[in-house]
Formats: sequence, structure tokens, C-alpha cells
Amino acid sequence: MIDDAVPSQETIVSWIEQIVEQGIRRSGYPADIWTERFCTEEFRRLGMQDVRLEPVPTLRWEPNDWSLEVLAGDAAPVVLDCFPVPFAAPVDGLELELAAFDPEDPAAVSGKASLYDIRLMRLPAALFMAVGDAPESQMASRRLDSANTLSQEVVLPFALERMQVMEPSMAAGASAFIGCLADYPGDSCDYFVPYDAVQRPIPGMWIRGSDGAWLHEQLTRGPVRVRLAVKSTCQPFQANTVVGELPGADEDMVIIGSHHDGPWASAVEDASGIALVLAQATYWASRPAAERPHRMAFVLHAGHMGTLGDPADARFIATHRAALDERLVLAVHLEHAASEFAEQDGELVATGLPVPRWFFTSRIPRLEEAVIGAIRAEHLERSMLLAPNAVGERPGTDAGGYHLAGYPIVQFLTAPFYLFDKMDTVDKIDQDGLVPITRTTIRILESTRGVAAGDMRGGAR
Repeated sequence: MIDDAVPSQETIVSWIEQIVEQGIRRSGYPADIWTERFCTEEFRRLGMQDVRLEPVPTLRWEPNDWSLEVLAGDAAPVVLDCFPVPFAAPVDGLELELAAFDPEDPAAVSGKASLYDIRLMRLPAALFMAVGDAPESQMASRRLDSANTLSQEVVLPFALERMQVMEPSMAAGASAFIGCLADYPGDSCDYFVPYDAVQRPIPGMWIRGSDGAWLHEQLTRGPVRVRLAVKSTCQPFQANTVVGELPGADEDMVIIGSHHDGPWASAVEDASGIALVLAQATYWASRPAAERPHRMAFVLHAGHMGTLGDPADARFIATHRAALDERLVLAVHLEHAASEFAEQDGELVATGLPVPRWFFTSRIPRLEEAVIGAIRAEHLERSMLLAPNAVGERPGTDAGGYHLAGYPIVQFLTAPFYLFDKMDTVDKIDQDGLVPITRTTIRILESTRGVAAGDMRGGAR
């Protein structure tokens, strides 16, 4: 590794800040269109070959105005802070009786507004190390945690329902959904879930956990009605995956990727991923082709927050399947360089630690050894190797399609509770980790030098 060629922390942070400054980066929004252009220009400035845009059909959802009023007894209407559930139906002044959702009696919400409590998952950080195909007997050798913090509980950005938050209420016949973010750190209502571009047929609102507790209390005192209004639009929009290539020591290929859209202005999700890909592009563009382990493709997928039909990674794979089958040695995806925050006395404060770092890694011994070796060489604490299927058949986010297609992957990912929230601002970035993550990734890519695509895949467990 050529130390002077690695971009500085200040440079990587500056890319993140430029992207965040553009505003909300949902598919079809001006900020995401700007980001596509910015990344394309950066790839060209670095002298990449075949810089191009590959179309991805997405759904552009934009809420323009919304409100939620509560009418309880003879009291004056109370207006609650709220945020529309993404892609749910718009509505103009719908008034309904409110009922708390009870899994033992779901029919109680039929024809009513369903008050549904959502609780983010709270789990030991290292739990997923022993899930899927990972060898439980080797857990100690598959992490770097000098302070022994990975046994501590972390708050993930999903509830058990994941994207299916509205489905229990819909199945019970509810006419509207009121999602209470119970015990949500920071007591926010700005939760961009679900983001699967499914247009659900009833309106929905997210409310703060504190307001949800108040509503539950009001229901114990007598009937409660709510009035919802949501003005929103949903329109098809062609976004674009941004691609650029650099020649290497041979015509086998490695991919370095992430996605360029986000739910809000979103520093961690995923301005940080874009910046980490730009850091790789900057480093490798500075090296002669012979010093690059293979041909390198830099891929920033579109539509992570609203693809219509197949995800962008699956579309990219389908478009280039023959070449990838023949030449793809490794797909590395980089997402979410995040600082840990926790609630103390009602306030969110930084703990001084990075969010636990997951490296979803294909079960190929030489690859696993290279990843944990790179982590240790760069002292990347709170890091762990996970099997690709640690959280389900499909690994988290953009490497998922590559794994399902049979290609070796390394997916760097963290999962802070604020990932889909408006509070994901630049102060949430793990700034001290940006250069070590970049150097770790360079080491992983260097480890593939001289390894042909077939040889890498042939080493799978």
C-alpha cells in the first residue's frame, strides 16, 4: 500500500459534506440527481474508462403536506407531530375511531385507525456471528474487540416486522395505520420505513413513542378519534447506477460498490458509502494498471430506497452476467461508517465508539483470512466477520444480489438505530474510522492479486 495515495480523513469527510448539503436524496429528488452527476464527474476526473449510467426504474415518493389530529372526549383537538409512512396511500381529512392493535384480538381494529406499537430490535452486537453458516467454534478468531464491547446490547434500525410494519393492521381490516415508535432513542417520528416502493392501500403515520403512550392512556379513558391528512405523490422515475472502470494487472475483475440514494440528507446512509467508494477510486486511479490486482469496476447503485421490480444489484448482474460469470473475483460493498449514539437522561449523546462493524464475507478460507488480517493490521476495533446468510438468505443491502448469484463478496456494514431517520446528520459519521476502513479495503483487494475468478470461487466451503 502506498500510504501517501490514501485519501485523508478531511478529503473523505468533504465528499460526505458536499453530498449531504444537497438535501433529501430520495430517488428522483434533485439531491440524488446531483449525486449521480457528481459521482460521474468524479469518475471521469480520475481518468476511468467506460464511465456510464445504467438505468434503474424507481418510484419517486414525495409527501407534500400531512397532519394528525386527536379528538378525545370534550377536549380541544390535539395536533401530534408525525411523518407519513413511505409509499402508503394519501388521504384527505379521514376521520376514524382509534383502536390499539392487539395480536390476541386483531379484529378490534377493523374499520378503525390501528394504533400499532413498533419496537426496534435490541440485541448483543456479536449475536449474528454465530448465525447462518459461520463456525461458532471460531468466533474469537473472527473479531477484533480488545475492550470486549461486542457483548453489549445495540439498537438496530428495524423492528421484527422489518418492512411489514403495516401488514398486521391491514390484514385485520384497519382503515388507517398509526405507528407508535415505542422506546425509540431520541423519541423521533421521522422513520423512513418501509422503503420497498410497495404502495400500500391505506394511509399511515409514524408518531413519537411519547405521543403513542399518551394515546394509549387516552384510550383507557374513553373513545378516541383521529383525523389524518396526507398529500403525497408517487411517480415512476428512471434513476441511474453510476459505473466506471480502471484497467488492472489482468482482465479478471473486482467490484467496489455502494448505493447513492438515501432516505433523508442521510450522512451515514449512504453518503458515507459513496465517499468510501470514491476513496477507493482515488487510491487505485493513482496507481499504474500493473499495480491494480485486477480490472476494477466502481459501481454506485440507484434506487436502494425505492426500486421498482428487481433491485439495482440484480439488474446490474443480469445486464453483465456473462462477463461476471467469467471474470468476477470479488464484489466488495461499503456502507455506513457510523458513530454510536445512546440515550442518556432523554438526550442522544455520542458514546465515543463506532457502531459495531459487520463484514459479511463469503465462506472462502483465503478470503476470510484476508479480511480478518486486514482488520487486525489496521486496528479496526469492534469489527467482526459474519457469514453472508447471518441475517437471512440475502446479505444486508447491495452485496446481496452478488451473493445470491454465486459470486464471492465482502460487505462492510453497520446498522445504527438512526439509519432511516432524519437525525442521520454529519455528526453521526465515524470520522476517525474513514481512513482505517479505506486502508482495510485496500488490503482486502490487494489480497486477490494473482487469484483468478474460478480459483476464488473454487475455495468456497
